[in-house]
Amino acid sequence: MRGLFSGSIAARLFWSAVLACLVVLTLAGLALTALYRQTAQVALDEQLGIYLSALVADLVNPREEVGAEPGLGAPQFELAMSGWYWQITRLGSLPPDIRTSRSLFASNLSRLPPVVASDAEGRRRGEIAGPEGQSLRILEREIDAGEQGRFLVQVAASLASVDAQVSQFDLALGVTFLTLALLLVAAMSVQARYGLRPLLALRREVIAVRRGRADRVAGEFPSEIAPLAAELNLLIATNREVVERARTQVGNLAHALKTPLSVILNEAEAEAQRTPLAEKVAEQALVMRDQVAFYLDRARAAARAAAIGVATPAAPALAGMALTFGKIHPRVDLSVDCPDGLRFLGEKQDFDDMLGNLIDNACKWARGEVQVRVEPPAPNFFAERLFLRAVIDDDGPGLAPGRRTEALRRGRRLDESKPGSGLGLAIAKDLAEAYGGRLELADSPLGGLRAILLLPAAT
Repeated sequence: MRGLFSGSIAARLFWSAVLACLVVLTLAGLALTALYRQTAQVALDEQLGIYLSALVADLVNPREEVGAEPGLGAPQFELAMSGWYWQITRLGSLPPDIRTSRSLFASNLSRLPPVVASDAEGRRRGEIAGPEGQSLRILEREIDAGEQGRFLVQVAASLASVDAQVSQFDLALGVTFLTLALLLVAAMSVQARYGLRPLLALRREVIAVRRGRADRVAGEFPSEIAPLAAELNLLIATNREVVERARTQVGNLAHALKTPLSVILNEAEAEAQRTPLAEKVAEQALVMRDQVAFYLDRARAAARAAAIGVATPAAPALAGMALTFGKIHPRVDLSVDCPDGLRFLGEKQDFDDMLGNLIDNACKWARGEVQVRVEPPAPNFFAERLFLRAVIDDDGPGLAPGRRTEALRRGRRLDESKPGSGLGLAIAKDLAEAYGGRLELADSPLGGLRAILLLPAAT
């Protein structure tokens, strides 16, 4: 039961309404069945009362025909064991003088226990066991016929007729209530969907902001949800303000550190030819500059990755990179394949840094060919985020599997023959992870190294 109510609000509303509907309809069905049984029994008592009154009248005022005896002319009293019986017993006679309907067929009706009270007309009613184990509803009355004596007049009918009526009523009621329950469930399903439509609209707006298609939650919402939409817009605005403030602080820190490091490096290089200390200071100053640049870039990237609703078209950015690296590495045949419409869910500067470092690294090591291909995200209705897949292949010497993890570490240069600081792959890896993606290295079909970059897509 807990699982039914721990999913969505729509499921909670639906199943709680279904449960309430079942309880109400069940209680209503039981109450109506009991009421109908009582009504059918009252109707049977009234009919028995009419027959009892007729017998009493016939007994008190006997018919003038010779040999006529009291009785009822209804055919059900003439058929043996029909379920309808009457009996007249003279009280005080020995042996008892009993006259019965033909339907009793040499059987007798028993009396009600003395504890059964009489009504205002002196009649007593109840249930007894009849012939062949039948359950009978009986109505009896004692009368004083004057000189004829005292008599006990009884009329009984089988309760099977009442049970049959109640069974038919239950069947009709069950079909009616089942149809009503299905209609109510359908109505409640529609009601839940219609009532929760504003929440679904709000969800779509939030997804649009998160995926970069909108910069704020837009639309008109009911009074219960409108404050939530307003708070979300304030949260988005606050997030952007915090990101912008972080960018400013990082930029200020970079500017504050740049000048002292440049002074130290210039002074050390001026003295580099004179003392070993100057050479060591110059070497460590270069390391410090690279490390400061790396961590400042990483801090900027982390701040930008936290921004909401920023998207970068991939095809134009790659076209610009292809043009730039084509001039820097004219010996390399660089090809770029990126469908129009693909967008990276993040800042253009970070996209340029990641792809630019990977393409530049591939061009440095390639013998003559580099291929860049960006693939759209595979449809997945159950995934919260979709990812672009950028693949960079080169025909260079490649990299042994055991050395690929080391190549992704910060500042690791596996070959000093090529220019660079050893931070390119590490920057791409850290930026990708800041956005929730990843960088993988594998063998390329061209014979060299393949870099696979997964980045969140703005859909």
